[in-house]
Amino acid sequence: MKAVIQRVKNASVSVDGKVIGSIDKGLLVLLGVYENDTEADTEILAKKVSSLRIFCDMYDKMNLSVIDVDGSVLVISNFTLCADTKKGNRPSFTLAKEPVAANLEYERFCEFLKVNGIKNVQKGEFGADMKVELLNDGPVTIILDTEIWRKDK
Repeated sequence: MKAVIQRVKNASVSVDGKVIGSIDKGLLVLLGVYENDTEADTEILAKKVSSLRIFCDMYDKMNLSVIDVDGSVLVISNFTLCADTKKGNRPSFTLAKEPVAANLEYERFCEFLKVNGIKNVQKGEFGADMKVELLNDGPVTIILDTEIWRKDK
């Protein structure tokens, strides 16, 4: 499972011209689910996102989590994060989990964020053509990949 996390002043997602999710201060999470990802990957990634200390404290040090600053999270499903670009110039997406199972992990991820203390979790629409707007704060952008964590064990 891969997540691109951006610290934002605000972010929103629209489908067919209608805003379906929006947040103020918090995190925008683009989430890619791979075919070999499990519920355990989903749970550990949600815990890491919830506790990632990338908000500034009173000394301007990145020392606070999204929970500490009472921030929100907007989660967008994004299978293109699973792109395999080893061969040629056209990405292959065969490593992405099939849509029904990927949606289940996406929904689980959002629920695990809530379990870990995120009060406001907003979502996009799985599989839809979405338009995402954001005001990146910093910019601060972090990439988390559970595959790397598996290899480190």
